[in-house]
Amino acid sequence: MKQGDRYDVSDLSESQFEPGSDKQVLKNRLGIKSQQAMDDAEALALGRVMTAVVRKYNEKHRFTAADIRALHKTWLGHIYDWAGHYRQVNVSKGNFLFAAAARIPSLMTEFEKNELRRNTPCNFQARSDVVCALAETHVELILIHPFRDGNGRIARVLTTLMTLQAGLPLLNFGSIAEDKRGRYVAAVQAGLDKNYKPMEQLLAEIIERSLADS
Repeated sequence: MKQGDRYDVSDLSESQFEPGSDKQVLKNRLGIKSQQAMDDAEALALGRVMTAVVRKYNEKHRFTAADIRALHKTWLGHIYDWAGHYRQVNVSKGNFLFAAAARIPSLMTEFEKNELRRNTPCNFQARSDVVCALAETHVELILIHPFRDGNGRIARVLTTLMTLQAGLPLLNFGSIAEDKRGRYVAAVQAGLDKNYKPMEQLLAEIIERSLADS
């Protein structure tokens, strides 16, 4: 996570940084002190995880909160002690406050009963129904923000796995760069009012681009 994108943590006593990193890198098992080195390590691990999970979850799988925790653990377990565990601190980004840490277990239970049960397995016939399911699930998971770090990437992993269930190709989220980052953030925030249309539009574009590249 780049310095400019770093989250504010409400209780700094619970936020541990790697000694010698000038509070730029979270405390980790690898002793990494450079943010670039950590970005590289996390990206490499995520690539390996995607190869494994694509084989693990088939088109009939209904995802659960436990699956999401397992994905996070598999990805970051060799880097962070807290991987796969719900966060214990409240976090915000700018003026935007994500769900309170104390509420995360109950929110994830509801997320499993509602969005995950309703939208997975994501084997809807109509592309529009697939996009609606992806957008709703993606936004609601981001708003809960269940983990200390890596929430956006885990949400993208889940979205990709759901897309594969729908018979569509692996998604290329690389287009969410600086030019679309503002749209993405706004689309997430629109979900506070259960308005998923902005995210639907963004994901529809990503699907079209991924189809063209496949």
